[in-house]
Amino acid sequence: FVNDRLSASDFGRSDFVGDGAAVVRITISAIYSLVCALGLIGNLLVLYLMKTKHVWRKSSINLFVTCLALTDFQFVLTLPFWAVENALDFTWPFGKAMCKIVSYVTAMNMYASVFFLTAMSVARYWSLASALKGRRRRTHCCSARCISLIIWFAAVSAALPHAVFSTTATVSGEDLCLVKFPEANGTAQFWLGLYHSQKVLLGFVVPLAIISACYLLLLRFIISKNINTSSAKRRAKVTRSVTIVVLSFFLCWLPNQALTAWGILIKLNVVPFTYDYYTMQVYVFPVSVCLAHSNSCLNPILYCLMRREFRKALKILFWRMASPTLTTIRPITATTKPEMDEQGQVLVPINPEEQTPSAFSKL
Repeated sequence: FVNDRLSASDFGRSDFVGDGAAVVRITISAIYSLVCALGLIGNLLVLYLMKTKHVWRKSSINLFVTCLALTDFQFVLTLPFWAVENALDFTWPFGKAMCKIVSYVTAMNMYASVFFLTAMSVARYWSLASALKGRRRRTHCCSARCISLIIWFAAVSAALPHAVFSTTATVSGEDLCLVKFPEANGTAQFWLGLYHSQKVLLGFVVPLAIISACYLLLLRFIISKNINTSSAKRRAKVTRSVTIVVLSFFLCWLPNQALTAWGILIKLNVVPFTYDYYTMQVYVFPVSVCLAHSNSCLNPILYCLMRREFRKALKILFWRMASPTLTTIRPITATTKPEMDEQGQVLVPINPEEQTPSAFSKL
């Protein structure tokens, strides 16, 4: 993650240590600050809309959306610390305790965000597949709560190495916040490489495979069933929505995970440590982190604000803020009838909700 860019021994190679370009560092810090501001606003809006009408209690997908917004909100709160670190050329001015706390909170919420995105993909596929097969089975909210607790526990456990091994190390008179495994017979690099392998697998490869499989199966169901989505226009809209969801996850995380995988090969002595690797870690890795962090800004848009019922509630919220005479917000769910096409058939939901009629609305 953010402080995974280099290990303590990497920084110990004095022939590679040098001051990063000030323009690059300040630009990256500014991007961190922008992502933080946008992420705070977007995720707070989602949490407010969910809490105001208690929507998160009525649907497993809405519960996952709420947890995702909470996770991304906590995550962006750590960005100011990393912005300061980048502005100071990786110098960590906040002390050892804050290094552990910020590093752990960052890693834990990154894992949780990816896990909830995966859970939402599975829930969407299961809900739509059950609906198209004529089943009325629903994932009860209590089951969704249990799944959410399991996800939080998995994220907390996966990030534990950051809580234990994140520390400050003095290199060339500067304090750096790093993940530093104990030196025991030269195994520190091996264990760090092993942990980074876990990060790539649990944080990218496995979730991407599950998300892609769920949405491909979802598209197959929509295309194969003889329902109103057989129209080219509707099918194109569904395909575009699904493509955006998968590509946003893939493109935001691929550069960061690819550089992490390169670091794994170096730590396991498969390839040598080179100046090219150092340059990529110092200048390109922070940019890849910015791209990965931007996923926390996109999530509220992709998974909530793109849905028409949420956009309507958001408009009413703004009208209420602008006009003191408007004192109520129409509920997001439960009262809106499913929309019909020209033949009177119910539209298939892009974001299916198990209990929510208004989920059958166009994007």
